[in-house]
Amino acid sequence: MKKLDSSLCFQSLSGALLARSSLSSGLSSPLSRPENMVHQTINTRSTSASSASNRIKPMQKLLRSCIVGSICLSVCWLLTACSSPKKAPPTAQNAPPPLIPPVASNPTPSAQPPQATVREATPPVLTRAKSKWVLASWADLPGLSADNFNEAWVAWRQNCTRNSPNLPHSQQLCAQVKRLEGQTSEAQRNWLMENFQPYRVESLNASAAPANGLLTAYYEPIFEASRSAKPGFSVPLYGLPANLKSRSPWYSREDISKLPAALAALKGKEIAYIADPVDAMVLHIQGSGRLWVTQNDGSRKQIRLAFAGTNDHPYQSIGRWLLDQNLTKDATWPGIKSWLAQNPKRTQELMWRNPRFVFFKEETLSGPDALLGPKGAMGVPLTAGRSIAVDPGSIPYGSAVWLSSNGPQTALHRLVFAQDTGSAILGAVRADYFVGSGDAAGELAGRLKQDMKAWVLLPR
Repeated sequence: MKKLDSSLCFQSLSGALLARSSLSSGLSSPLSRPENMVHQTINTRSTSASSASNRIKPMQKLLRSCIVGSICLSVCWLLTACSSPKKAPPTAQNAPPPLIPPVASNPTPSAQPPQATVREATPPVLTRAKSKWVLASWADLPGLSADNFNEAWVAWRQNCTRNSPNLPHSQQLCAQVKRLEGQTSEAQRNWLMENFQPYRVESLNASAAPANGLLTAYYEPIFEASRSAKPGFSVPLYGLPANLKSRSPWYSREDISKLPAALAALKGKEIAYIADPVDAMVLHIQGSGRLWVTQNDGSRKQIRLAFAGTNDHPYQSIGRWLLDQNLTKDATWPGIKSWLAQNPKRTQELMWRNPRFVFFKEETLSGPDALLGPKGAMGVPLTAGRSIAVDPGSIPYGSAVWLSSNGPQTALHRLVFAQDTGSAILGAVRADYFVGSGDAAGELAGRLKQDMKAWVLLPR
């Protein structure tokens, strides 16, 4: 450290006091006005008053006697002060930051604040067109520790085959999903909890239990069929007619069975024939199915009937009609079939209660595709036990959803994905659970109707 003479030391001390006084004055101003903060410095190049006085001899004698007379009294204090490190006055770099930073009149890229490295505050409520989502914690989700996330990852990988900016996932997120495929269920759960935030789905309407909703189920039926009409196979399943116009009601179900014009429009559109009109109604309501088809050469093959369109008439429940007519107390599919077995002559009458008619397209089943379900409205194959149909006004396609439902048919607490919709799937807390293919799945789907709750899992 440089040795200071007495005059320079006095200058330094007085300068420091001046700087402290100025800084104190600045801090007494409102912190919202940082322009009032003035930082003082000492200009060491300017000629000091004491060095100018040294050129005058009388002043030199006087100054020497003053110094000699006072140096004994002040030398200790001076040496202590001057031997201490010189305390730099606050500068723009080390001054305490104002609460509101100054705004540059002509900001440049370097003057812009850096990107925040912390997560933004999580909003407590998010509002959709038909629902509201309320911030929740992972502890609110029933059965979280018991689910097998390996099964859910199959459906999640299907999500990631769709590249769309409207879906709640990104390429980076999907890369992490792919990386975690095949890892332990615990590792997948931990990653999910670290990177997602649960929101409870609630109805917008004020009610005593806005988070309570309805869960039903659907499946992919499998029926025997023939390529041509013959005894035992007389009920046709049709492809799209040529004169069908979008958003314009076509012939009703009753019209299609009666009117020559409707039958003429469907001539040559027959994909296959099945035995039972009730089974055809099942296919229409489920929206897709599989057929074991006997070809004209006698060979058999399995095909998929995928949804292609409708006649744009509203769906009406034939089970609801039976209940309203007091004809049955069991409106499940097993109950409906039991009533028809006792009243076979009223089959057409019952079928006509639902004017909506569905048209199909044929898809070949081969390789891995045979293990997957039909494509839902999102455009990806459904995964049994992990895909749900939703009202997209409440829950958008592709969303990861925690589903919780307890009832007489089953208990479900699991990760599922919103990948489909349906004409009867309307409302905030409403889901149709895809249970798979075949008779066993159909038995569960036909009876499942119970309360549910849902949490949408949003990427952080």
